[in-house]
Amino acid sequence: MAKDLCSFNVLLTTGLGKEDIAASFAEEEKNVESVMPRPLGFKGLVLVRCSEPKTCLASLLRENVFIEKGFVVNKCVEAAIDKITEASLNIARNVIGEHNTFAIRTVRRGKHDFSSIDINVHVGREVQLATGARVDLENPDYTILINILGPVAFISIVENMPTRPKRWKEKTPFHRFFNRLIVMQEPYLSHDLEACFKMGERIGRALQTYEVGDYYIALTKPVNSHQLGEFIRGVTEGIESRYSIQVKSYSRKPVKTKVHVYELHLLVRSFRDNPIIIFEPEGEYVAKVSDKLARIIQRGKRPVLVFGAREGVPTGLFRFAELVVDIAPGMTLSTEQALTAAFGALIVILGEEGEEQA
Repeated sequence: MAKDLCSFNVLLTTGLGKEDIAASFAEEEKNVESVMPRPLGFKGLVLVRCSEPKTCLASLLRENVFIEKGFVVNKCVEAAIDKITEASLNIARNVIGEHNTFAIRTVRRGKHDFSSIDINVHVGREVQLATGARVDLENPDYTILINILGPVAFISIVENMPTRPKRWKEKTPFHRFFNRLIVMQEPYLSHDLEACFKMGERIGRALQTYEVGDYYIALTKPVNSHQLGEFIRGVTEGIESRYSIQVKSYSRKPVKTKVHVYELHLLVRSFRDNPIIIFEPEGEYVAKVSDKLARIIQRGKRPVLVFGAREGVPTGLFRFAELVVDIAPGMTLSTEQALTAAFGALIVILGEEGEEQA
């Protein structure tokens, strides 16, 4: 089996479950002699034997949309540290010079008595000693890729391949801005109680997706208790469902949106010392006031964002706002879309502000 695997000279990666589709398209290439989807049962992989591997790979990557990545296999050896090191050195000596930088990247599938880190350290040390080249783990001139599949190791060398994604610290952590936000919105109420719940659920998921600090369900008049109750239940369930996913998938502790109920006019009066931004069609187009909006959001006190629902925000409150903003001139956004559209606009505005400061 190991000998059979080593007869292949191109390694492709695909989405899980897409191996057979990618393989069937690969078989149509004129330089392809043989194809093996899911070698040894490893999902997301397709091995290809080509008469002209470089030309074949370039064509496959250009034509086959089911292929995510592809590498020409320079050498296939037994999956043992000494064999892998020897083969990697032979490849490196012919390509990497003392003025180049390099990195080792190992992906190991199957059970072995060594780890991927063992391979990286051992091979990296030997290549550095043999070539005099310097290790660069972020943007190396050459990357030696070692894909281990059970009993064999496929070794490739790739030029100018970043081995690490852009570090998170270089990106703006937007959740910190949204944690500071206070959002006020009139509830969506209808004789259709299920519609009240569904709308509330969508809003709750949107709020928790962005990890908004506080959400006030803001009343402007007496409302039906059943309709309001279903809306609140929907908001709560939407927040809980999204939060449970964030807890499982985030490396940090997410902030759960707090939900309150109060009268809108009294809320605006209570937060009169905070910067208030009202989102209504009567306002200025968001792109024209982006600089001012960014300054307001980034100021010391927590900003307050006010949204309407079926009925707009009472115009009498406009005079208490630092800014009245129209997100989409000429368009009427649904209740939950108004939130996500505004949050999306804030991300773009704050991101551009951060780039200018950098």
